[in-house]
Amino acid sequence: MFVLELTYTAPLEAVDAVLDAHVDWLNELYAQGVCLASGRKNPRDGGVILAVAESRERIEEITAGDPFVTAGVCTYRVTEFVATKTAPELERFRETLA
Repeated sequence: MFVLELTYTAPLEAVDAVLDAHVDWLNELYAQGVCLASGRKNPRDGGVILAVAESRERIEEITAGDPFVTAGVCTYRVTEFVATKTAPELERFRETLA
């Protein structure tokens, strides 16, 4: 599982100019089962996405396609973790330590 932290690198006006494309991109990732949760940080200087994928490389490919990235208005910090405990709704994403 991955925590994707977005940090805006441009003024909010520039971020808002590509927000609709970013939301469309997110909607597609939800349809694919990649995104589990997402939203703005408070204060609004970026966002957070909880995601699943088969590898960090795949997550990096996905984040590179974010319209925010291609427009140059954000950077990503990717943190991979092993979800050994979850809410019942996320049980299928639980992992055991080797």
